[in-house]
Amino acid sequence: MFNYINGIVAELTPSLAVLDCGGVGFEIAISAYTAGRLKTGEKAKLYIFSNIREDTFDLYGFYTKNEKSTFEMLIGVSGVGTKAAMSILSSATPENLAMAIISGNDKALTAAPGVGKKLAQRIILELKDKLAKATEEISFADINPVTPLTSDGTAVRDATAALSVLGYAPAEISAALKSVSTEGMKVADIVRACLKQMVKG
Repeated sequence: MFNYINGIVAELTPSLAVLDCGGVGFEIAISAYTAGRLKTGEKAKLYIFSNIREDTFDLYGFYTKNEKSTFEMLIGVSGVGTKAAMSILSSATPENLAMAIISGNDKALTAAPGVGKKLAQRIILELKDKLAKATEEISFADINPVTPLTSDGTAVRDATAALSVLGYAPAEISAALKSVSTEGMKVADIVRACLKQMVKG
């Protein structure tokens, strides 16, 4: 229903923001990650996920499209509701969460209140399967035709999967990778370099 809401931050807590838009206050659930980037009395733009049911009309706001995409991917996992997803996003940045999923680091997920080891492992299992399919759509041979993928091939593929967690399409990831010299780079460094390229674009 809503793509984003742009207004003045009238009220702010670590889990809730009220945006004043022309005299109407929208109460929006937010993560600690987003809360840390907002200031009371200043203008803000939040990307919105609407949870509308017969007896519910809840709005969830995100400072970046990446965070919203990660939230939507999390709630697509069986057993993960909006509360658990927001808890996870309050415990890690979208980038760090993506890295945790790719590396199978369930401890990074269980650091979020209300997320047990079984749920963390399910998130990793289900999202890794989705990411494997997304990674297959990229032609790695075309990314750097001069220097074929060797020892850094695994790092590039893991970085690709992490970027998929953040909501980027295979075509966007492929284009960014072509502009990055990945030789000898670690997964996290490749992800950061690609994100910079995407921001420029």
